[in-house]
Amino acid sequence: MTNIKPKKLSRQMGILALTATGVCSMLGASINVVPFMIQRNVPGIGPYVLPAFAFAAIPALFAALAYGILGSAMPRAGGSYIYASRGLNPYLGFVASFSQWFGLSIVIGVIAYVTVPFIRDVTLALGWQGISEGLEIGWIRVSIALALIWSFVAINSKGIKSYERILLPMMFLMLALGGIVIVAGLVYDSSDFLTALQEKTGNTFEPIKSIVFDWRIFLSAAALLFSSFIGFDSIAQAGGEAKNPTKALPTAILLAIFGVGLFYFLFAVSVYHIVPWSFVAQEALEKDISAPGLLSYVLPSGLGIAILAGAAIALINDLPAMLLSVSRLMFAWAKDGIFPKAVSRIHPKNHTPHIALFVAGGMASIGVLGSHFAGDFFLGIDIMVTSMMVNFLLMCITLVSIHNINPNIANGISVIKNRNWQLCIGWLGIISLTAFLIIHTYKDLTASASAWYFHSTPIWLIVMGLASGIFGYNWSRLKKNEIEIATRFLKLPEE
Repeated sequence: MTNIKPKKLSRQMGILALTATGVCSMLGASINVVPFMIQRNVPGIGPYVLPAFAFAAIPALFAALAYGILGSAMPRAGGSYIYASRGLNPYLGFVASFSQWFGLSIVIGVIAYVTVPFIRDVTLALGWQGISEGLEIGWIRVSIALALIWSFVAINSKGIKSYERILLPMMFLMLALGGIVIVAGLVYDSSDFLTALQEKTGNTFEPIKSIVFDWRIFLSAAALLFSSFIGFDSIAQAGGEAKNPTKALPTAILLAIFGVGLFYFLFAVSVYHIVPWSFVAQEALEKDISAPGLLSYVLPSGLGIAILAGAAIALINDLPAMLLSVSRLMFAWAKDGIFPKAVSRIHPKNHTPHIALFVAGGMASIGVLGSHFAGDFFLGIDIMVTSMMVNFLLMCITLVSIHNINPNIANGISVIKNRNWQLCIGWLGIISLTAFLIIHTYKDLTASASAWYFHSTPIWLIVMGLASGIFGYNWSRLKKNEIEIATRFLKLPEE
């Protein structure tokens, strides 16, 4: 009788593909929209966006180091869930990763929805007026956003090679087109912008020199800008498909956060060097703005179209990487028996968790509809930021506690082995992330909104309650059928 090999994920992703997964999850709305629309979301931040941006990177860096250290010992699909469930507590691992899954799933929908106006702006710049007007129609915008999501669900389902063939070329094109903005910051300044503004619109603008610095506003802005550094965790979720994972995962995580962090900062510096911050603040109060739209006043039309195209590509490129991330979380839950077993099915030919990808597409579709009816994509970003701050906080707590809770797995750590350094990274991450979480929650709860469900914190708490119910039911079921359930959760799942 022929032995049938069990279906499992295939380790085909090298450092380049892993790094690209992190880069493409991080670049997108964060770089083209958030640093400029923050002038509306956090009134009064004014000229202090760039310092707040740099400050926001601090807790993200500690979280990235924690991920890299834990990933070297636990290279499995579902990264953050596996790390916390094996190194801290199964319940905390599930509820934190569930809120992460929920937040990221919704944001996939938000990104798909926000992408359409960028495509509209490209068509408008090319003189395709009819198409541009059509993209303003609500049902068309929603339909295109849904088509983008399900196209990438199909591409991801076909396998890692299919995923890489679409991701890598788009990443290099995105970086090249985004690099035009950085170079433009060396060529143009605010005087060029003001001159071009007057020539194109007939309007003059008198920049405001400075405003009073307010720590509360600064910290609120930093907490929101923290969202710009979320995405490297998607590398950890692909731990079950990485080649030489104990080295590749930490290396890719650090390459992604340092590379993207530098690119982010240079990009934002260039835009604010050309466009006075007071003009950005004024425009943000009146309409949705982006980096390409702001620079269109001063750049030649050809370069303006290229930057618009780069922004659209950056947003679209978020989708396959983030779908990979959320699908692998569900796959890991299902393998552990805390989610329906069908979600852990692997396609016999493509070696992908195709059922998990379809569920991820369904959740992202809800995000599209939510963005359309809520009318403010920052709600989806706020939910994601809360979820990811909690998740990153638990990763740092896991790093501090793992040697006491699970010394066998802790002994497998292969990067930054010095325990004192691990504790230093873990505690600094705990302190900084807790502070950011408090600031972000306070800002959300005190913000004016037309209804309670437009605050991200109560939505997040409802999600945590749902996660607790799912975990409680399935844990009770597992305990009845498996006497050594606690022992199993001290071991890594089989590949």
